[in-house]
Amino acid sequence: MGLKSRFANLSRSRAESEAVELRAELNLDGEPCQEICDCAAGQLVSLVGTVRSVTILPQELSPSFEIELYDGSGAASIIWLGRRTIPGIVAGRRLRVNGRMTNINGRKTIYNPRYTLKPSH
Repeated sequence: MGLKSRFANLSRSRAESEAVELRAELNLDGEPCQEICDCAAGQLVSLVGTVRSVTILPQELSPSFEIELYDGSGAASIIWLGRRTIPGIVAGRRLRVNGRMTNINGRKTIYNPRYTLKPSH
């Protein structure tokens, strides 16, 4: 086995264990949640993860607030229409979202979900 494939296997198993730890840590309220990688379009889902990025659109475009939520198993776009910002939601913040999963151009996306901010470290 080459160094590249060993590193890939190590990275994959490390990412999987981090995903399990992250979901356990974030799921403080004990409500069930799904892994992003297992979610399909049309499903009502409850996800917990970390905000990996925040997208700010120019003023001349319709207002929307978009983040990328990462749970260790994958990432999903979370979009709130009609808003430019949501206080407390910044890169690195942990949160839970509940909504219907869609698939927009091959990207898992949830529009206007309910959300709960999780405690910061």
